[in-house]
Amino acid sequence: MSTPLKVVAVVGNLQKPSKTRALVDLIVETFSDFERIDARVIEIVDLIPGLATALDRNQVDPVTAEALVAVESADIVLAASPVFRGSYTGLFKHFFDLVDQYALANTPVILAATGGSDRHALVLDHALRPLFAFFQALTAPVGIYLSSGDFDGTTILNPEVFERIEMAANDILPLARMLAERNRTVLT
Repeated sequence: MSTPLKVVAVVGNLQKPSKTRALVDLIVETFSDFERIDARVIEIVDLIPGLATALDRNQVDPVTAEALVAVESADIVLAASPVFRGSYTGLFKHFFDLVDQYALANTPVILAATGGSDRHALVLDHALRPLFAFFQALTAPVGIYLSSGDFDGTTILNPEVFERIEMAANDILPLARMLAERNRTVLT
């Protein structure tokens, strides 16, 4: 039996409960229906004390340092943020500023976001996709975006999101499996 794929989600939320976290939980749950995964969700809100005061990686606390290592060693990264002023949250960006520049090269990445209205859906292509292009990551062609009207609290009401998540799973999971197996073979 194959080794589970290591999926690490970074959620740029700055409060709890979070619509973005609810979306990430649904994505992770759906992915587990398609593939054996070992999932970890990192919420930026939980890292604030050790992340916000660090000017460089050497200054982060042990919890943030371990989160950075988890992202850098993931088979799949799920990057999700609420939209603030047309982009991802500042601390979400700060977290990725501390990720090693080459650690995500050829790593499959799923992009997801939540925002107040559908007008913010372009955050996937105009903010998140360029960020991960810098890392030379392999972003899924499909991104997953929900607006506040797609939720009742943190309960997702829009059934169309399931189709988008399944498209992302079909795009990324086979690629991630192939890359993970190749990397494990190279390392042994």
